[in-house]
Amino acid sequence: MSTDRGKRLETPRRDEGTTAKKVRVRVRTATSIYVGDFLIPPMRNRLSDVLNEEDRVFINLTDVTMNDGAEKVAFVTLNKHMIESMALVEG
Repeated sequence: MSTDRGKRLETPRRDEGTTAKKVRVRVRTATSIYVGDFLIPPMRNRLSDVLNEEDRVFINLTDVTMNDGAEKVAFVTLNKHMIESMALVEG
């Protein structure tokens, strides 16, 4: 399994031979800015596909820096209704 940012991760499913995609994102809420890795699950092509899922209330980020590097944490879960903006981070 690869852990490089922006690379496809091999995550076999029982009935599908698809892979998940890890992307680096910048998420802005009213009180904080988060930069972390977001996993786009198999059978979804874009970040917006995941955000538009009605049954998904929270999103998970890993390897996260908060408020421009002031704090680093391994994992954050965010209520997607609290998100003001979200963008892919290049590089």
